[in-house]
Amino acid sequence: MKQLAPRGRQLKPRGQSGLGPGRARDRVDTWRAWYKTAEWRAIRWEALVSAYFTCVRCGLVYDSANLVGDHKRPHRGNRELFFDRTNVQCMCADCHNRHKQREERANAYRGD
Repeated sequence: MKQLAPRGRQLKPRGQSGLGPGRARDRVDTWRAWYKTAEWRAIRWEALVSAYFTCVRCGLVYDSANLVGDHKRPHRGNRELFFDRTNVQCMCADCHNRHKQREERANAYRGD
């Protein structure tokens, strides 16, 4: 019986240009580059310091690497809302990435 050649090498990488899903998403949502600006970093830091590095949701204190500058109202690409300091709160990455994201997706489906 003839041995078959491995087929794994024939598969093309995911995505149109071989970029991962994160990079493809960055091309579509150009506002994601705003997170790398000095203005955003200053706003985030101000939010963390004013909250004493405490998550507004779970109330635990974290170091800055585990905290996120969370937008209270989703900005959806609105530059003014994105850089509005009063719209940014301190939240731990776990609360932000699990609970808050799930709530925002559910509200988006309901049209809230």
